[in-house]
Amino acid sequence: MSRSDYPPGYDDSRGPLYPPQGGNYPPPPAYGFPAYGGPQPGQPSAPYPPGHNAPLYPGQPGGYHPAPYPGQPYPSGPPGAGYPSPPPMPPVIPPTIPSDVLSSDDTGFAASGSDWDSLSIRHTFIRKVYLILASQLLVTTAIVAVFTFVQPVRYFVQRNQAIYWASYAVYIITHLVLVCCKGPRRKFPWNLILLFIFTLALSYMTGSISSYYDTKAVFLALLITAVVCIAVTVFCFQTKVDFTKCQGLFCVLGIVIFVTGIITTIVLSFKYILWLHMLYAALGAIAFTMFLAYHTQLLIGNRKHSISPEEYVFAALSIYVDIIQIFLFLLQIIGASTK
Repeated sequence: MSRSDYPPGYDDSRGPLYPPQGGNYPPPPAYGFPAYGGPQPGQPSAPYPPGHNAPLYPGQPGGYHPAPYPGQPYPSGPPGAGYPSPPPMPPVIPPTIPSDVLSSDDTGFAASGSDWDSLSIRHTFIRKVYLILASQLLVTTAIVAVFTFVQPVRYFVQRNQAIYWASYAVYIITHLVLVCCKGPRRKFPWNLILLFIFTLALSYMTGSISSYYDTKAVFLALLITAVVCIAVTVFCFQTKVDFTKCQGLFCVLGIVIFVTGIITTIVLSFKYILWLHMLYAALGAIAFTMFLAYHTQLLIGNRKHSISPEEYVFAALSIYVDIIQIFLFLLQIIGASTK
């Protein structure tokens, strides 16, 4: 065959393939790599914008705001600061169980024959405990609100987790002193001073953890915690079920929660497992709800076991820790579910 199988070549002497366009249209861009074609009109020259949110072309809007990591229950950090570290785990410490409780038979009030026989003394003790508890919760709520709504404070506590761990150390020391040492716990005014320092430390920790979560999650956790605490308190005042008889069971439950919290914290520090985190949070919320019922009935005094009227600081501390732990566990569950 004399005819070639290839298409005929193009003769450049015949002129350009496309005639020039009229008007003020710019010439078509050169083909090939920029090194051969030169810089393109309107295209930024190297180096290109380094930021992931910087616009590529002049007048083009910036990129999207940095999003949180998938599956992580905390928002992104301020622009230019990168992603914050994950929220620290809530304080892991066993619930408080009084070592010296007043006892009675199954039919009468606890410690029958003591000051509990006087209803006025008993009611004064309950009012004193709940007055201290209300003051503690008011301080904690105010600190959580500031850490959640004031953005500069929120970013500061997220970037400075060393303060969180310092408050953790203060929390553990004051907690052990108030629980284990009867002298400082009963001696005025040192008991109230230690309780105030303890409240500030735990409030800072609670506010720091809350700053990593969405405002809606914090509100829902706060609302559910209030409903749960009110329901448990009313139930303890009305029911005939005696939780104080199960002191050994609550002791074992506290040890289990403490050991489980340590193991969960170690595992999650190496690899974040969502179902393990949620399981621990659910178990913690249920356990501390039961401890809230136990400590409330110890405070009431009309059960088999009761706390001494001199232990108003210990009673306020126990109920306060239960409420804060319920709030933190619910916040972890709600914060993860809203992402």
